[in-house]
Amino acid sequence: MVLSVAENRLVATLLDPASYPERPDSVELIETHVSWLFLAGQRVYKVKKPMDFGFLDFTTLERRRHFCNEEVALNRRLSPDVYLGVAEIREHGGRLAIEGPGQTVEYAVVMRRLPKERAMSALLARGEVSEDSVRRIAARIAAFHREAATSEEIARLGGYDAVAQNVRENFAQTAAYIGRTIERGDYDELRAYSEAFLDVRQPEFRSRERDGWVRDCHGDLHAAQIFLDDGIHIIDCIEFNQRFRYSDVAADIAFLAMDLDRHGRRDLSTVLVSAYRQAMGDDGFLAFLDFFKVYRAYVRGKVEGFRLAQPGLSEAEARQVQRTARGYFDLARSYLRPLPRPTLFLTAGLMGTGKTRLAEGLARRWGLVHISSDLVRKELAGISVAEHRYEPFNQGIYSQESTLETYREMFRRAEALLRQGRSVVLDASFSGSALRREALAIARDTGTASRLLLCAAPDAAVRPRLDRRLGRQGVASDGRWEIYAQQKASFEPLTEEHVAVDTSRTLHETLYQAMAGHYAENLREDNSV
Repeated sequence: MVLSVAENRLVATLLDPASYPERPDSVELIETHVSWLFLAGQRVYKVKKPMDFGFLDFTTLERRRHFCNEEVALNRRLSPDVYLGVAEIREHGGRLAIEGPGQTVEYAVVMRRLPKERAMSALLARGEVSEDSVRRIAARIAAFHREAATSEEIARLGGYDAVAQNVRENFAQTAAYIGRTIERGDYDELRAYSEAFLDVRQPEFRSRERDGWVRDCHGDLHAAQIFLDDGIHIIDCIEFNQRFRYSDVAADIAFLAMDLDRHGRRDLSTVLVSAYRQAMGDDGFLAFLDFFKVYRAYVRGKVEGFRLAQPGLSEAEARQVQRTARGYFDLARSYLRPLPRPTLFLTAGLMGTGKTRLAEGLARRWGLVHISSDLVRKELAGISVAEHRYEPFNQGIYSQESTLETYREMFRRAEALLRQGRSVVLDASFSGSALRREALAIARDTGTASRLLLCAAPDAAVRPRLDRRLGRQGVASDGRWEIYAQQKASFEPLTEEHVAVDTSRTLHETLYQAMAGHYAENLREDNSV
């Protein structure tokens, strides 16, 4: 940020040991995007920047005073001997000093300085965190959560509606960073999973609100905030926004579990979750753990990416920011399990509705084997894929006999692959209910999951597509507008469970709908177990 004259003066003054009542030998400055921390001997003085990020507003002196007091009071819940109070920075005769004479011009949180080498993040880097230490931390957090305040107001501000708002805000705020810190495919899939979870699990969210699991938590619980120095000290909870601090206890513990995963210690993450579960007596949080891990990793990636807007960032620093942000987004995606078991996907829909485009997109995304009716049909007919056969409707290689032979060969290949543990997408019109039932029976017989995706688009969108691809090289389909109406008239409506996909939109939006529908079905199947 570009400092004002007053801010430059403040920072310069507080780098002078003479400005402190303790007269330290030296002062070290650490700057974050919202604060200046002055390390002065055995104490730390934390001054809030006059910033407004929307979710945080420190723009007035009164607001900074208020949030300094809030920070001390809230953090004393976990570290009463670390948070010493709030100091006034006063001006007299043109000179600034902490707790000196004159008019108060700024406030600082005063903390006991903790040794940085005893931060859990530093200990993890040195391989010095034991399972016993993690169990003690889990017990400390569980004790804190048991005592944390809860009320109807806290449940309202930190329950389902707040979670949904926070999640959607994350995706809105990172849209501008697609291609810079997060790939479009990862963005779409993480959003699809998150929206599906919010939709399907809403009753469970509401139930946990009623049962009192939404509490006044820490809100920023990761390894850098925990110190193992003559006990356990947990610092720096969120004071500036109740919506981020009021949360389900699952969101708090998931943050630290995610951070242990990020440090490459999934073994310790497992120990943490197990010990916390035992100490807290809350089995219900496990169903939300991966969702909140995704959320927490995404927040960290988002906030790291915001640094790219910092003026004066060097090219090397920008690359490091991008690597760190991408690392968090990759971690978030690692918690997704789109195919917990082999799955058979079926596309269904009229010609020109984007079935192949969707099938290819899903195949690339999830490593599916793509079996195309257009390719199999021409292979069985012994003709080149590039050769077009513009037959009348239901005649030639598109006769009912040839079509049935094509589907049977697709089913034979799909069944063999499913039995090998592979996931498959069958790319065909599936215009008849008997063929749909036969395909879905293969999934049941092989013990695999199935997804039926109905692709649909308005006629006004379909006709230009069919016209554009007519005679195009490399396109196996022979679909065209002249026979579209006949196929439409003979198409048997779907009565089976399916995911409806509006394919008149962009490919990214089409894939998003299909992924969200798939994740929703995964979650519903989990509920039925």
